[in-house]
Amino acid sequence: MRKIFIFVFLFLTFNANAIEKETTFSRDLFNKAQSEGKVVVVSSWIKYCSSCASQMKVLNKAKNEFNNIEYFTFDVTNKEIANLLNVQFQTTLLIFKDNKEVYRSIGETTKDLIYKALKSSI
Repeated sequence: MRKIFIFVFLFLTFNANAIEKETTFSRDLFNKAQSEGKVVVVSSWIKYCSSCASQMKVLNKAKNEFNNIEYFTFDVTNKEIANLLNVQFQTTLLIFKDNKEVYRSIGETTKDLIYKALKSSI
């Protein structure tokens, strides 16, 4: 019985993380944000990835605290976007400024480090 409870708990936890993820990246929106001089943040995720959900929670808070940042996400299994951005792993965080990549990390979920990267890019 205990194993069943643990299984159900883990399933619901992973499922809840998957629900809040959606691809918002498009090449047109990405190019438009860059042409407007915005700092562009792109993060990759994959279904049932808890570190992806953790990173997204930090970035969602950051969107409310940092002005002039455009934020996009995409499912890393979308090979067209992954190849365009040279992303091979989920929980990859990219920051672009002045039409060039200025920051890249894989697996970073720490608020302090993500905020530091954002502040240094503004």
